[in-house]
Amino acid sequence: MLTLTCPGQLQHLEEALRRSLPATLPVLGAVMTVARGNPAAHEVLVDSWPHFRVVLTRLRPEVLLQEHRDPWDFYTNQLTVYYRDEGAWRALLGGTEAVGWTRAFQMQGKPGTGWGQECVLGIPSPTVPLPGLTALVQQLPRATPAGKEGAGPPIPRPHYRVPPGLRLAPVSPSHISLLNATWSFGGNARSRRFLLGLLRGLPSACLLAPHGRPVSWSLLDPLGCLSHGYTLPAWRGQGLSGVTLGALGQGLYARSFPIYCGVLPHNTPSQRAVRAVGFLPQPVTPWWHQPWPQGTGAGDVGWLWWPFGVRSPVP
Repeated sequence: MLTLTCPGQLQHLEEALRRSLPATLPVLGAVMTVARGNPAAHEVLVDSWPHFRVVLTRLRPEVLLQEHRDPWDFYTNQLTVYYRDEGAWRALLGGTEAVGWTRAFQMQGKPGTGWGQECVLGIPSPTVPLPGLTALVQQLPRATPAGKEGAGPPIPRPHYRVPPGLRLAPVSPSHISLLNATWSFGGNARSRRFLLGLLRGLPSACLLAPHGRPVSWSLLDPLGCLSHGYTLPAWRGQGLSGVTLGALGQGLYARSFPIYCGVLPHNTPSQRAVRAVGFLPQPVTPWWHQPWPQGTGAGDVGWLWWPFGVRSPVP
């Protein structure tokens, strides 16, 4: 595997991944985050260059060993993958150390052709079915050759309006306990540590009530995904999630990121809320796959992840 560190290489890869949107969403988001300061300390690997068949992003190994020593911490140990050739992907899994099987991790991605459980791991293994995530995309930047104008109408800039009596601000690390307690996949020490890392390294937005407590919030993760959105029950039905998503979306728009988020498929209220601000479904199904460390007997778990996307501006 080759590690891409040159800005020119990352830019070339970014343009190539844009041409395969929305299938490349998680990988493109991770690559763009690396190329724009790399606040999450990830790295980008390809099987060959410039004619790659596999793209893999992961936490840098030295950071994983020095700062994240817990082998069960799949929250922080995030990988993304996109491959055009299944044989190249299997060869990478079986013949390299690109994926560390001695630690729990989560892997998100979508192949260029067929995707099955055995393709994720390179070997057949059982899967424990868990609830999926519905991914939603608001805007997909066009792929254009360098120095040429893009075809079609310009992508609209996200808009939002802060309701009277509330104040828009980044989420303070002092509110980490509230975020961790309300996250359906959180509520433990590992999730708390992961969320705290997001708040300290990546953009976030929340609406503060007059007493200073957040009533609605959204974060950005290392894959460029709007995530961990939540509105307190007493404040729902007022469109507050659209405000925090819009605030973060403006920052993503300014840096040419695709604007997307994830919602559980059975979470109808949240899906309705994000649809109201312009998120629509996309016809692809990436996987979120989470194996446990080898030798633990814990097996593997996987989630389906259905994307949404915007086709037209929403006033």
